[in-house]
Amino acid sequence: MATQHLSSALPAPAVSPAYPMAKPGYGKRSAPGQQARTRDDFALLPTRERYVAGFVDHLPDGAAMSVKQLAKQLPLYGQQAISTALKALSVAGHLRRVRCPVGAGDETRWVFRTFWSRTARDNEWWTTYLATETATQTAAPAPAPEAPAPPPARPEGPAAAGQAPEPTAVPPQRTPPQAPDAEPTQTTTPSPAYLALARLGRDDHRLGLSAHDCTTLEPLATQWLDRGVTTDYLTNTLTAGLPTQVDSPAGLLRRRLIDKLPPQLPATPSTPAGTPTPTHRLLVECTDCGRPGQPEALPDGLCHPCHQTHTTHGNTAPPDPTQIAAVKAHMANLRDLLKPV
Repeated sequence: MATQHLSSALPAPAVSPAYPMAKPGYGKRSAPGQQARTRDDFALLPTRERYVAGFVDHLPDGAAMSVKQLAKQLPLYGQQAISTALKALSVAGHLRRVRCPVGAGDETRWVFRTFWSRTARDNEWWTTYLATETATQTAAPAPAPEAPAPPPARPEGPAAAGQAPEPTAVPPQRTPPQAPDAEPTQTTTPSPAYLALARLGRDDHRLGLSAHDCTTLEPLATQWLDRGVTTDYLTNTLTAGLPTQVDSPAGLLRRRLIDKLPPQLPATPSTPAGTPTPTHRLLVECTDCGRPGQPEALPDGLCHPCHQTHTTHGNTAPPDPTQIAAVKAHMANLRDLLKPV
């Protein structure tokens, strides 16, 4: 009769229904082309790494992948052990941590993903996949779905299906007389320059301005914004190095708006219509220290210092017998020097 070998690895805990999901643009992402899930998955990994890998493999896409969240769900191991296990899974070819810029201009921000593959992949496969547009689109957050249009209202009564409802009689309304000289009130939105001047007094009481002062200084502040500076730059310049006491805030600000007017920069040439939009390439993060880099520069998902440290620690070659003899001789010499005379 054949002997049955039972695995000594701990079974991965079930994923809690309340497991936290990451914010849009973050969390787990599954790599394509994985093999079907079997009982022998991760059989070649050590016990701890197999335990963590089995749990991560059952997490849905978008689940939080931080070491802190994983340690909360895996009580057998602490954060340091989880971090070490993730580093080993990265070296084994099961995961890569990446970051990708999304947006354009001043609205650019970084999103972070952890790509997971049940099937172990080599460095060439990860480098090729992360350089594709598919990986970039997978890492970028999905746009918010548009709200569906409300369905048309249906008539409530069955009799209304055959005939149109009769209009409800509305009693005549009396319109109050309007003065001939009255003009309709127009609400104008304050300009960014006006708002920046008005907020100075709230940030620093020494620069409190009246509404008349803000209106008077608004054309000077508008010249700053027309030259490409932001309202934050304008505010910082006007509030830097203030004296202890300001007797005339309006006079001080007028002087600064005139004397510190920034130079006029040449207009940037517009991008031709046929120019393709630059593609944002993914950056791989070191699984150990988080240092970013190109996929080909981080083999096994580790930067050069961390990869060198991992290789050194993983080297189990026996030491040179000559070095062992030299160390023993040195220790014997130290013991002889410590003996009392």
